[in-house]
Amino acid sequence: MSALIIFSLLAVLMLTGMPISIALGLSVLTFLFALTQVPIEAVALKLFTGIEKFEIMAIPFFILAGNFLTHGGVAKRMIRFATALVGHLHGGLALGGVVACALFAAVSGSSPATVVAIGSILLPAMVKQGYPKSFGVGVIATSGGLGILIPPSIVMVIYAVSTNSSIGQLFIAGIIPGLLLAMTLLTVTWVVARKRNYPRLPKASALEVFKAFKESIWGLALIFVVIGGIYSGLFTPTEAAAMSAVYAFFVSVYVYRDMGLKKVPQVLLASASMSSMLLYIITNAVLFSFLLTSE
Repeated sequence: MSALIIFSLLAVLMLTGMPISIALGLSVLTFLFALTQVPIEAVALKLFTGIEKFEIMAIPFFILAGNFLTHGGVAKRMIRFATALVGHLHGGLALGGVVACALFAAVSGSSPATVVAIGSILLPAMVKQGYPKSFGVGVIATSGGLGILIPPSIVMVIYAVSTNSSIGQLFIAGIIPGLLLAMTLLTVTWVVARKRNYPRLPKASALEVFKAFKESIWGLALIFVVIGGIYSGLFTPTEAAAMSAVYAFFVSVYVYRDMGLKKVPQVLLASASMSSMLLYIITNAVLFSFLLTSE
C-alpha cells in the first residue's frame, strides 16, 4: 500500500510540471518520514554509498566535454561535413542534420547538448530554405535522441551506476542499435522529403567533401579517443570521460579558437549546474529504490 501511495504522489507531482529531481526528492522525504520505519542512519549510509562510485565521475566530465564542443565550433564543422555528404539528396539539410546529430552524439554523449548544438545552427537555415518549422524541429529533436544510444552516452553511465552494470558493455550494446536508428531516421527523412519535394543542395565535389572532413577531423577524432581508449584498455570509462573534457577544451580554445579563455568559466558553471542536477536525481532515485525494497 505504501508503494502505491508513493508512486501516486510521484506521478501527481510530475504531472504538475514539477522538475523530476524535486518530485523525487519530495516523494522520498514523504516516504521517509510518514510511511516507513527504516532507520535514518541506514538512509544516510545509503545516500553516501549510492554516489561514491568512481564511475559516477564520468557524468560531469562528459557534460563538460559536450559544453566545450557546443561552444567551440565543433558542431558547425560537423554540420558542414554532413551536408557535404548527403546534402545533394532530397531534404539535404534535414539529412545533414541527422548525420550531424549522430556524429555529435558520438562525441558529446548528451541528447540535450546535441539538440542545442545542431538545432541552433541548422534549424534557422532549414526554415530559410523553405522547410516547415515543424518538420525541422521534428528531425532535430528526434535525431538528438541518438545521444541516448550512441556511446559515450551519459544515460548509459547513469544506468550503469544505478544498476551496478558495466559501462563498457553498455557502450558496446549501444553501437549497433544507434547506427540502425540513425539509418532508419535517414530513410524516413529522405522518403518524406522526396514526397513533399523539399529542396536539395548542390552536390559537393570530392574536394569539397575532403575539405569539410579535414575541418571537422579534430572533433571527429574525439570518437576514437573515447571509444578507442576504452576498448583498447588504455582508459577506463571514467578516465576516457576526463580525457574527452581535456581534449574538447584544447580543440575549442587552441585549435578552432571559436571560444576564448574568457568564456571558459561560463562553460564550467553551466556544466557544474547540469551535473549537480543529474547527481541530485541519481541520489534521490537511489534512495527511492532503497526505501521501496526495504518495505
